[in-house]
Amino acid sequence: MILGGPAMIKKLSLDLLPFSDAGSDDFPLREILRLSLFQISVGMAAVMLLGTLNRVMIVELGVSTTLVATMIALPVLAAPFRALLGFRSDNYRSAIGWKRVPYIWFGSLWQFGGLAIMPFALIVLSGDKTHDVPYAGEVLAALAFLMTGVGMHMTQTAGLALASDRANDETRPRVVALLYVMFLVGMGVASVIVGWLLRDFSQLRLIEVVQGTAVVTLVLNVIALWKQERVRPMSASERAAPSPSFADAWSDLVAGGQAGRLLAVVVLGTMAFQMQDVLLEPYGGEILGLSVAATTLLTASWAAGALVGFFLAARWLSQGLNPYRMSARGVLIGVVAFCCVIF
Repeated sequence: MILGGPAMIKKLSLDLLPFSDAGSDDFPLREILRLSLFQISVGMAAVMLLGTLNRVMIVELGVSTTLVATMIALPVLAAPFRALLGFRSDNYRSAIGWKRVPYIWFGSLWQFGGLAIMPFALIVLSGDKTHDVPYAGEVLAALAFLMTGVGMHMTQTAGLALASDRANDETRPRVVALLYVMFLVGMGVASVIVGWLLRDFSQLRLIEVVQGTAVVTLVLNVIALWKQERVRPMSASERAAPSPSFADAWSDLVAGGQAGRLLAVVVLGTMAFQMQDVLLEPYGGEILGLSVAATTLLTASWAAGALVGFFLAARWLSQGLNPYRMSARGVLIGVVAFCCVIF
């Protein structure tokens, strides 16, 4: 009984954890949580782009709101290419058998590079006169935002595909759900930490925080992908075989039924709920006089609300609620929330 006590306690504690049943013999929970670190890094980058830097560019650096909105849109414009990235990683051929790791690695490098040059690009964009190159700030800032966005999408797409590869049919939905929860957790934690670090804002502190985020991103992603993908060496004949066409794969997807309508709904819903990101935090800083730390915490509140909505949706679906009714509830809650913000 004494020997069985710790084991029983450990089993009981694991059973009480959310998503404790997501693990399997081939993909245990500890490896899922380690792989989920890439979602933490993507959440950190999302906080920097949509929250902190958005407000800092408009309020502290005096950049035009239109220009800021254009810069923030660049990473979003890269999002449709996730389908192509996922397809390429599905059919990537290498002598050592890797498919996902190269895309996660190079996505991490793109994300790291974009964040590393971003603070200097923003300082030049804000009107620094130590150079005579026209539009240097605009070009550098656009490059930094685009690099970061491409890296986020590449890392997240290949990482989720790797998790799907390793999970079995029974645990795959819970594994993907757990990774999405970790993305929201990463946004919430990063918002609190970045807000605390920028409580006394200065350009030097901004450089330190953004480049520190770049370093942490690279470290987390290396830990996440270490020995995660099972290697199956490929022969020269396998690598030389003709590759499938992306156009054919896309046609199969669209012809599969409701895929086109679902994509349209996702586009409209994302546009509706993300459109306020460009204005909400700058409004809090410029009109309400909130500090950088205070407006960054708005992103943490958004992440917390998303987590609550995620768990409510999971609970309602498990209870057999009609998905259409659940979606309608989300729309109504969103309408009330936006009315509260406006008033």
